[in-house]
This record gives sequence, structure tokens and C-alpha cells, in this order.
Amino acid sequence: MMRGVRRGCVRLRGAVIGIDDEDDSTFTITVDSKTFHFQARDGDEREKWVRCLEDTIIRHAYGYKSQSSLLLDNKLSLTIQDFDKKLAEADAYLQILIDQIKTLETRMSSFDVEERQRGEVICNHANGMLEQMKHTIVLLQIAKNTAHPVNGSYQPLPDAGSSKPIEALGGHAPLPIPQVVPETSYSSSEEEDFYDAHDSSDPPSLSSPVSTKISENFEVGESDRDAGSDHTGPSSATPSSAPTYLKADGSLDYDQLYEDTEETNISMESQGSVVTHLLSQVKIGMDLTKVVLPTFILERRSLLEMYADYFAHPDMFVKIADQTSERDRMIQVVQWYLCSYHAGRKSSVAKKPYNPILGEIFQCHWNIEAQTDNEESTLITDGPVPWCTGNQLTFIAEQVSHHPPISAFYAEHYNKRISFNAHVWTKSKFLGLSIGVHNIGNGVIHVIDHNEFYVVTFPNGYGRSILTVPWIELGGTVTINCEKTGYRAVIEFLTKPFYGGKKHRITGEIFGPNEKKPFVTITGEWNGIMEAKWADGKCEQFANINSLTIIKKKVRPIEVQEENESRRLWKEVTAGLRLNNVSHASNAKCALEQKQRLEARQRKEQGLPWETKLFHLDADDNWCYVKPLSERLASNNARLNR
Repeated sequence: MMRGVRRGCVRLRGAVIGIDDEDDSTFTITVDSKTFHFQARDGDEREKWVRCLEDTIIRHAYGYKSQSSLLLDNKLSLTIQDFDKKLAEADAYLQILIDQIKTLETRMSSFDVEERQRGEVICNHANGMLEQMKHTIVLLQIAKNTAHPVNGSYQPLPDAGSSKPIEALGGHAPLPIPQVVPETSYSSSEEEDFYDAHDSSDPPSLSSPVSTKISENFEVGESDRDAGSDHTGPSSATPSSAPTYLKADGSLDYDQLYEDTEETNISMESQGSVVTHLLSQVKIGMDLTKVVLPTFILERRSLLEMYADYFAHPDMFVKIADQTSERDRMIQVVQWYLCSYHAGRKSSVAKKPYNPILGEIFQCHWNIEAQTDNEESTLITDGPVPWCTGNQLTFIAEQVSHHPPISAFYAEHYNKRISFNAHVWTKSKFLGLSIGVHNIGNGVIHVIDHNEFYVVTFPNGYGRSILTVPWIELGGTVTINCEKTGYRAVIEFLTKPFYGGKKHRITGEIFGPNEKKPFVTITGEWNGIMEAKWADGKCEQFANINSLTIIKKKVRPIEVQEENESRRLWKEVTAGLRLNNVSHASNAKCALEQKQRLEARQRKEQGLPWETKLFHLDADDNWCYVKPLSERLASNNARLNR
């Protein structure tokens, strides 16, 4: 390419900026169904670029008016209600286009080869139009919130050009000027694939709401039938499946709703102004802790229950205590740790668990192996789950803080004499095209018979492609350390790079006491197959997630649960989401949050601090279970020795 010739052009009108939380110098601009990658010298320079680009995009979003709009301004004043009405109309047309594309794709299966090829061309053009409509609605919402953040008349900013038609000025039409800015963005090296594949995704799959009456005051999908996109959620219920959630007396079986763990994909494109309104509230790097998220992206379980699901392989956890050497126990800790995340994230569907309310608890247990009659009759009444025996893994969690949001949880196996205590503070951040969730805190595995404490940290989570079909990945460096034995492990959860690469990759190294070189290196995928390469050159499979059996947790029925237990608290929200009545779910969620605000206000007025029930804060600012197994065993031994 000759010196001085333009290498490319990226249009900022309608563009979306994105950053990678794992890389402090790169950023992306997504526009015209392409993603362009840029690299600054450092994080500070990237910050300046991102802020300037965001301001320019917003300015272009509302800074231009047509001549017809200028004439219209002289006749009437547009209100926010008029604007919202037009935005709803645009969203309705978006829904129609999505449905038409879906219908065409369904019919294409019956076409012959030549007709199918023509149909694919039409679908590709339609998807391109869909992408442009999506960005247009995003920009309209941003323009509204920027130009008129409060109720009242919508007053567009003056146009930078002429405010009157050319004829009114008495001048002559100017000669055609060669276009300086191209119609679409491009780069000089497009043939070398220096941008991602086209970002337009497959049209979402939408099902019609169900109208099966399931109770006197709860009708599936009925309240959403005439609602706009704010009340449109992924439909996974069908007329044939709804009756399975009914008890013999015709009432709704909430326990069965929770046992059905299947999640459906969500497409942000199909949610219209809900997502655009959300995007209009945030800027890159903003803390999302206080941003209200739409109900349809919620997963049907509390965050506390999600932490419990990480113990879906309890046999691997308790096996730590069975190892005879320090080295084997560290290897088993790492193996259990790496195999736990796929169970906590049951699918690639990027949905957000319920934010636990202050004081919320969740308790459950797992049956690991066959028990003798004697074991079955011996209950550990002073344990975290008093109706469980010594040969069951028990789990209990509590939301100990609301600002910041901190969850504490504890698990133990009485007979194996092993426990796990952890606390996690989640902090979310907006990254443009992604949402990052930083997990601050740690967990401690206590192997009581050897008095070994294994301290583990947690990776960060990322919700990618939030404007299309979101997906989950983990990223960051975690450590596992045992101070007594000197064994340690360093595990890197690798995020997918900009150029090529695979998802869900990990690398890990385990070191012996005072050793600088690892005795084993682990590579692979945390939701697939992981390989181990030992220091002597031997290679073998370290873990195969696909061949592991998930042991189902046992939760007592909702009707006998305490009022502050997760499933009982969130049962109406879960019912609404599972039966595709998002209005019901939203109302139930709002009622729960309002109740929490009222209780907080009452405590503040009375000067009463919040008191946790199951966990306490120690001298090192760690949340610890009030009656850990080690202390109870020591107390029992002291009592016997008297």
C-alpha cells in the first residue's frame, strides 16, 4: 500500500465499544456487522480513547436532523410519551422481522438445493438488516436518555448544518461533493481477516406463551400476551408440559419447578427496548451492583443455590480425606476444584442467578454411597443440616451482607472429617460488549485428621456477546495453597483471545514444598477433557468432565422450609420464569425487594444493626461458620476425656 493512502475507515455512528477485562490495552469497535480491534500503549491511553469514542458515538446518535424534522419542530413539541410510542413501534417491527426470519428458516428445510441457496441469501441479508435495526433502537434509547433524562418535552440539539431548506436561503444547490466517509466501515487488510466474523447471529427462537390455567390467580403467559417486549421472555413451557407442575389437588408444585433445571437460550436482539434501556444507563467500566437488570435474563435459582451446585461431585470432594500422602491430597484437591465449575454452570446459557436478599439461607445435602441401617439412624443434630446423617455431605449458605453483596457458605462430611468454608463478594463491571463479575474472597478446605488447610481463590466470570446471544466464560488466575505441607497450585482460566483460540481453556501447575518447577502441568478445558503431564514426561488424562456423574442434591420440600430459605423466597419468581409469565415474575421480584427495603429502613430508624445467624466475621475479615465440624469434634473429645 502506498504511503499516505487511507488504510481503512471505521464509522462511529451506530458503533459499540468493547474492552477485555483481562487485557488493559486492547479495545474493539463493533459496527456494520464487523468487529475491529485496536491496541493502545497502556491502560491509561485506552481509557482516553474509550471515553472520547463513547462521547463521539453519543453525539452522533442525536446530533443530526432532517429537513422534515426541522419543519415539524415549528408545529409541535414532541413529548417523551410520543418518543416511547415510536420506540415501541420500532420494537414491534423488530419482533415481526425476527418471526419472519424464523418462519423462512423453518420452511427452508423443505426446499430443494437451488431454492435453499436463494433462501440462505435472503436470510443473510435479513440478518444484516436485523443487526442494523438493533443498533438503531439502541441509539434511539441512548439519545432519549442523553438529551432528555427527565419527563417533559423532548428538545433535540441544534443541527450543526443549515437550519433551513436550500430554497429558503435563495441559494443554488451545491455541486455534488465526493463522499469522504464511506457507506460502511472497512480496513485495508480485510482480506487477511483482521476482524472477527460477522457478528449477526442466528435469529432467536421464540415460542408462543402458554395459556394453560394452573391456579385461580396465576395463569401461564396470559398477562404477557398483550404486553410489549419488556414482558417478553424465553418460552420453554408448552401446553403438554405445564400439567406436570400440578399437584393432585390442582395447585402448583413449586418443588417440581425447581427440579426442572433445563434452561433455554436468550437472545438480546429479541428483547428490544429492555436491553437498550439497560445499555443507556451504563458506561464502560461502570459498577453494575446497583443497576436493575431485566427479569427475563434471570436464572431460576438463587446465587446461594448456585454455590451449592459446585458440590455436584461430592464423592470427589470427600475423597480428599482418603488420600494417604500430602502430595496425593493436593492433587485430589486440584482435581475436585477443576471439576466443580462445570456443575455450577449447568449450561452455556448466560443467565444471572437471583441476588440473595439479606439473611437468605439455603441448605441441602448429598447421598454419596449406600449406608448401613445404623448410619441411617444416626443423625448429626448439631450439624449444619440437622436432619442428615454422618455419611451425607451437608451444605448451608447465608447472605451475610447486602452492601457489598457477600455470600458465605459451608459444607462438611462428618464421617470423613472434612469441611469447606468460603465467602464470596461479587462485583460486576460493564465492559461494552461483555459484563465482568469479579469474585472476591476465598474458600478453605479443612482436612481435620491431618490438620491441613487448603486455601483456594475463585476465577472471574464473564458474560460475553450481550447484544446477541450471551455466553459464559471464566478468566483469571487462582491459587490453591496449603501452608502446613508447602504444596501449592497455580491455575489460569484463559479467556478466548480476540484472534482465533478456543473457549474455556485452562492451564495449571502444582508445586511441591520449596520447589520452583511444577511436578505436574495440567492443560485442557474446564468443561471438557483435561490432560496432565508429569515431570518425568508421562502424560495421562487428569479429568474427563463428560464422563463424570452429577449427584443430585437433596432439598427439603418448600412447604416445610423456613420463610427465609431461598426456594421459598423466590418460588413465585421461579414459577413466572418457568411458565413464561415474566410479568408475574417481575411483580414477585419487586415485592421481595420492596420488603427488603422496608425492613432495612425500619432497622435504620430503630438503630438496629443487622445480625447474621450462621456465620460470623473473624479477625482476618473472613466469614466463618459458627459451629464448624472441627470445633464440634474437639468439644466432643474434651467432653469424653473428662
